[in-house]
Amino acid sequence: MAVTAAAVKELREKTGLPMMDCKKALTECDGDQQAAVQWLRERGAQVFEKRAGRTTAFGRFGLYIGLEKDTGAMVELKCESAPVTTNEEFIQYANDLAEALANNPDISDADSLLALNTPSQPGMTLGDVKNDLFNRIREVFNVGRMIRLEGGCGGYSHNAGTVSGVLLAADGNDDEAARGICQHIAAMRPAGLSPEDLPADIVDNERAILRDAALAEGKPENIVDKMVEGRMRNFFAERVLTSQEYVKAENKETVGEYAASVGLTLKQFVHWELGDDEEDSEEASEE
Repeated sequence: MAVTAAAVKELREKTGLPMMDCKKALTECDGDQQAAVQWLRERGAQVFEKRAGRTTAFGRFGLYIGLEKDTGAMVELKCESAPVTTNEEFIQYANDLAEALANNPDISDADSLLALNTPSQPGMTLGDVKNDLFNRIREVFNVGRMIRLEGGCGGYSHNAGTVSGVLLAADGNDDEAARGICQHIAAMRPAGLSPEDLPADIVDNERAILRDAALAEGKPENIVDKMVEGRMRNFFAERVLTSQEYVKAENKETVGEYAASVGLTLKQFVHWELGDDEEDSEEASEE
């Protein structure tokens, strides 16, 4: 049957795909709009299969945050090129992934997540949206790491230069203050929330080094341990979030002091940088 220009325009508005692709789909499906949509998705899936092995070295972190919420989540969404990371649909999709994860505690892998309904487009799964985005943008998207934390969370996604995401579980009601602390985490890269979060062997090794140095300086042994504990404060100030000097502070207050001043109790944080999971995998394989 003859395909009208109006039908092609209607399909293009539904799918966002080029006019010629829409015309071909309608021709193949005898003008049936729904069948044409499915035909385009299947054709896109075939193209995706051929390109699935492409490197996805760019991306961003989707967030579902808010101190008033019951849960928070962060999902890594990767793509092939930097311009796509600023695409509004790509950003929305990353955040939809995080929201779906936050509201479904049993999800533990990408396939299960993609099978869920998307929060922003009723009637479609996250997998459907992913396929439709590929059809329009023609780049491979991969869902990477994902994390879900109980309780209210602050968050921050940094997308200039180093791409990183921070999710911070905290009690309180100052979302802007929580976001500021997340920005601090992205910039200063603390290794833990409190001294107890640092690996014990690293802390013990540093304490032993400082003790040997103090003895080598000729300090009396009966005061060496007190000196070591004093010097350990500098060690923790470099590596522990609550002990670090807050980068936004007008005075020299620590993150812990700032959080207390705005009524925040910090419970846990996760800080990821795009690609650092690949480095960990390479190191593990080398070992």
